[in-house]
Amino acid sequence: MHGAGTGSTPTPSRRTVLAATAGLTTALALTPGTSHAAVPADGRLRDLISRMTLEEKVGQLFVMRVYGDSATDPDQADIDANLQEIGVRTAAELIAKYRVGGIIYFAWAHNTRDPHQIADLSNGIQKASLDQPRGLPVLIATDQEHGIVARVGKPATLFPGAMAVGAGGSHADARTLGRISGAELHALGIRQDYSPDADVNVNPANPVIGVRSFGADPDAVAGLVAAEVKGYQSSGVAATAKHFPGHGDTAVDSHFGFPVITHSRELWEQLDAVPFRAAIRAGIDAIMTAHIMVPALDDSGDPATLSHPILTGILREELGYDGVVVTDSLGMEGVRQKYGDDRVPVLALKAGVDQLLNPPSLDVAWNAVLQAVRSGELTEARLDESLLRILRLKAGLGLLERPFVSDAGVDRTVGIPAHLRAADRIADRTTTLLVNDRRLLPLSRRTHRRVLVIGADPASPSGTDGPPTTVLADALTGLGFTATALSTGTAPSPATIEKAVAAAGNADAVVVGTYNVTAASSQRTLVNQLIGTGKPVVAIALRNPYDVAQLPDVEAFLASYSWTDVELRAAARVIAGRVRPRGKLPVPVQRADDPAQVLYPVGFGLSY
Repeated sequence: MHGAGTGSTPTPSRRTVLAATAGLTTALALTPGTSHAAVPADGRLRDLISRMTLEEKVGQLFVMRVYGDSATDPDQADIDANLQEIGVRTAAELIAKYRVGGIIYFAWAHNTRDPHQIADLSNGIQKASLDQPRGLPVLIATDQEHGIVARVGKPATLFPGAMAVGAGGSHADARTLGRISGAELHALGIRQDYSPDADVNVNPANPVIGVRSFGADPDAVAGLVAAEVKGYQSSGVAATAKHFPGHGDTAVDSHFGFPVITHSRELWEQLDAVPFRAAIRAGIDAIMTAHIMVPALDDSGDPATLSHPILTGILREELGYDGVVVTDSLGMEGVRQKYGDDRVPVLALKAGVDQLLNPPSLDVAWNAVLQAVRSGELTEARLDESLLRILRLKAGLGLLERPFVSDAGVDRTVGIPAHLRAADRIADRTTTLLVNDRRLLPLSRRTHRRVLVIGADPASPSGTDGPPTTVLADALTGLGFTATALSTGTAPSPATIEKAVAAAGNADAVVVGTYNVTAASSQRTLVNQLIGTGKPVVAIALRNPYDVAQLPDVEAFLASYSWTDVELRAAARVIAGRVRPRGKLPVPVQRADDPAQVLYPVGFGLSY
């Protein structure tokens, strides 16, 4: 294998890797397993566990963030951030001190600048871990859901998000997305993806899930979850269904508060459990917990992440799941409100968790688990159960044999034209047309050549071109229109609205991007005043399709479910008539003045 990227982190040969993991792969007779690669028999993995120190065992349970684009030589600002938050300078020092079993990549932590850098970072992390006594490969993970949550951006291939895929309704597309995204992550050394989202989004006010869910119909969500799982895992990347036992019906964001789900046990079985059962049947490698309270499943007042009745009683025993259970981030308020940061990791392990994700203070959490074993609150045998699951997963992903990646693999796989074309084809099947009065769409270049594109322009999802008004205007211009962009923000002022109305006077048609419109939103005023000019107005919901209920007088309305480039370009092709709209609503849209009444049901979508 070739050295990756700049050559700053040489890639050892496979023989070197095997030597570094002496007593691991070289001494293990491989037997066929059910996962992605030949998996050593449990007895051999247990033998490996028996040689680990208690400190090494505790470290293997943690998946931690770390700042920097290099494992050994990050920028000074990232060194400073690591020292402040973790007490180490680099990823290599993090591994040497705590022997962590996993690392999570974030764009804001500067882990994901470009493909070759990511591959270098992954190789540097693996080398740092394998150079330790009894060193094990690290399971590197990220949140690459696509749509509004993606940590690896361009030039990697970015796909429509879950609700857009739900609008497309194609299991084949969901599987293709997983297969291609998985292949690209694999080439970068990322071997676990915290995706797909298996939540059933039945609450339009849900502030944290929303378009990250495939939709509101549990069977439809289940089918797409299973397809995406199979796609990812066919590429040697562990898929992770989240957020168990189901985060789809909440009006509270668990990053900042503690949501309570009031579903009865019967409703939970009919709604929330369905996609998780499908994921388990599909052979899901990992399941992520939710920091939510579900009194019908556990009336103790504990979040699901810390609930033995939910994680062991239901997930393990009733649903029969024996894969890896990973917590959602332990830095989120939903899990920190009731217990201190020293108690949370211990209680999570007692509940049945295997991997502890991103604690606010690794030192506090790591020492708390260590002390819990030394005091007898946790047994070493309990740690060994989780270690066995984690090692099975690492072995099944081929990490014990081939933990390193190559430059050639990056160039051969990441963001290649065939993958980008596949993303465009999938996006073309997702755009949903909800209103088309007097057959305004598709716009004619003869009668509506001059197009003003205005809108909310929320911050672009990571790694996309943005802002959305510019992406849409450029796409329409490329399709033969003369399009100009004007950003009006999510809360346009009277002066901004006046400027937009004046600009509309020079246009033949106006395309306006809306973003989570409410009854009190000045976006409504903007759209209504644009309609008042007499110019044809086409609105596009850049996030939640529920916006249409707040804009009853708009002549044409599309839902794109996200403001990523791939989805906006697809919407432009629909507006221009290059592609006919094929998406169907995966969630119902209620009337704004009477939420008990459905305005557009699941499955609604016009075409031409």
